[in-house]
Amino acid sequence: MHSYLTILPAIVLALIADFHVSANISHSPSFLSDVPIKQDQAQHVLRHRPTTLAQCKAKLTGPIETTQCDYETLESVISPLHTSLHSLARTSFFKHLKIDLLRECPFWESNGFCVLRDCAVTTVDEQDIPPKWRAECLGRLNRPPQDELRKSFPGCYYRDSDFCVLDDEESKGGEYVDLTLNPERFTGYAGSAANSVWAAIYQENCFGLSEADLRSTMEEGDIDQDLLTTSSHGISPADLSSLVLSPLAKQAHDAEKDLCLEKKVYYRIISGLHASISTQLCFHNLDQRTGEWKPSLQCFTDRVASHPERLQYMYFNTVLLLRAISRAERYLSAYDFNTGGVQDENASTTRLVREVIDRAKVVGQFDETQLFQGEAKTLKEEFKAHFRNVTRIMDCVGCDKCRLWGKIQTSGVGTALKILFELDDAAFDPVANPNLLLRSEVVTLFNTLHQFSESLMAVDEFRLIWAQNEESSKAPNFQSLEGEGTYDSIVS
Repeated sequence: MHSYLTILPAIVLALIADFHVSANISHSPSFLSDVPIKQDQAQHVLRHRPTTLAQCKAKLTGPIETTQCDYETLESVISPLHTSLHSLARTSFFKHLKIDLLRECPFWESNGFCVLRDCAVTTVDEQDIPPKWRAECLGRLNRPPQDELRKSFPGCYYRDSDFCVLDDEESKGGEYVDLTLNPERFTGYAGSAANSVWAAIYQENCFGLSEADLRSTMEEGDIDQDLLTTSSHGISPADLSSLVLSPLAKQAHDAEKDLCLEKKVYYRIISGLHASISTQLCFHNLDQRTGEWKPSLQCFTDRVASHPERLQYMYFNTVLLLRAISRAERYLSAYDFNTGGVQDENASTTRLVREVIDRAKVVGQFDETQLFQGEAKTLKEEFKAHFRNVTRIMDCVGCDKCRLWGKIQTSGVGTALKILFELDDAAFDPVANPNLLLRSEVVTLFNTLHQFSESLMAVDEFRLIWAQNEESSKAPNFQSLEGEGTYDSIVS
């Protein structure tokens, strides 16, 4: 059986022999610096050692615009933040969610449903859900204000302030799930149907395209199907211009340096979400030779570590989510997390939320006021429309478990965007606006942050695996494995 070391790409193995020398050079470039790393990207990512001492700086040390706290500061709090979020995600309030996994794909005919066992979602009976969260009660509690009308689709809707399309909790569709019984991990779902999902999502970078344009593009086959079906690993953003033939899509992806800040932020959100999902799948990976669940360093090296900007965008999304929670502190601090059950758990849930908010106030240094100003104001409605489409594309994912986590995380990011860019400070008054956020929005916001923290913790584990392999290797195998880093589908 090959070890992780023997299957690493040559780009990583080539420098193992001089690791101990080069690792001690103080002026070695960091993948977090403003200067892009042009070569040996994977080893720069895997050799990086996170700091444990927080020190926010006014001067940025990384390439994330509009943030006011460096990467090292975020790294210093990820472990305790993850501890709080991991416990929070297992409380009754945050682990139960009603979600519709049967809604038809609105953009193209989808018949790629996964029949693999690991694609299935474990549901719970409504009688096991606290009465106050059941559909009939939520419908009465969460009716939108009269001055904010809903735009409805079958089983879902959005309001003017929403960046995502929400499941209609009053609808008969949807089932209750316990998220702890359905962890995000490798399921085996892959192929052209899965690849088409990410192709459509990245095409939503194309400002100027409407929902009708997206549907027309997918139906008319503007995606190069030969490229889709010959790649078992899915679509890389670096290859997007070859897959999506629209000039606007190519421009939106390949010319980020020429884009305005708002469009850069949009791309980083999508790419960071993709990188986080890829990291989760590589960490919770099924070794099909042994049937064992274990991290795949090869998978992570190919999909993320060989492209450091993808890891940078994971940090960016984490800061954005933390800033949203920090900004909504007044509202969230007064939120009713009572499950109607064990009193000790209610108190624990409130305490854990407080811990997350306190860390978010320190690390969530993102200046949302720099976006959608001046001439860029006109982009906000298009930005919202694009991200709503991304949330609807999740209904085109053929694997139930992948669809579940895709819908949760796009909804969580959409909720964060709503908090940052659509609501003024007065809106967070819990007395004046007790139903400002749906329960599902609160649940998906915190669970999405939890997933990103899980991904960043997984990155540290991959670094440990790398270091252990390097330490134990006396005679490195310099076998060359050709392989561009490839982003996989949402589930493969």
